[in-house]
Amino acid sequence: MTSSSSGPAWVAFEHHRRTAAGQPATVITAVQQRLASEPNAMPVVLDAVSSERIELDWRAPLGTLLSLLPRPAPEASDNEVADEAPRGPGRPKLGVTAREVTLLPRHWEWLARQPGGASVALRKLVQSAMREGSTADAKRRATDAAYRFMSIVGGDLPHYEEISRALFAGELARLRALVGAWPADVSEHLLSLTARIDAAPAGN
Repeated sequence: MTSSSSGPAWVAFEHHRRTAAGQPATVITAVQQRLASEPNAMPVVLDAVSSERIELDWRAPLGTLLSLLPRPAPEASDNEVADEAPRGPGRPKLGVTAREVTLLPRHWEWLARQPGGASVALRKLVQSAMREGSTADAKRRATDAAYRFMSIVGGDLPHYEEISRALFAGELARLRALVGAWPADVSEHLLSLTARIDAAPAGN
């Protein structure tokens, strides 16, 4: 389950209608009330960000269900981090770690010609690769979440295959046009998920 600063957020759908959204306790209560009034109801509960399905015994007491949820790990204080940090020679305040790097002669020659020398050039290359990787990962996770939601809630809706192709092709304008014919709750939530694809930080 995905957590934010305010904790995890869930969403519940029954067929093509959103029946609850918000914190776990809110959604669990709504699902329990729905099942109490209609025992044959089949609500689907998802993580609102990742679209992972939440599988619980919804008829269990609220406190029991909440106790089953994973708790976020406590954040270490600055003092604890400082105490756990290894101490040794070098420049610990800068976090510099010296390790062996094996390259071909032409690679070393190229690095030596870069402004600041080999160390600066290598750090810039690593930082650039990290940014590009983070962007690609964020877009992939957002795309997977949108598709997962579509397959669970909207797999029987018109233009499903075409919308799926548009999603993976990155043709979000086309996707938005096609989902206009879908039930409002489904299209609204799907568009909120695809917005995260656009919001992924651009690599530099």
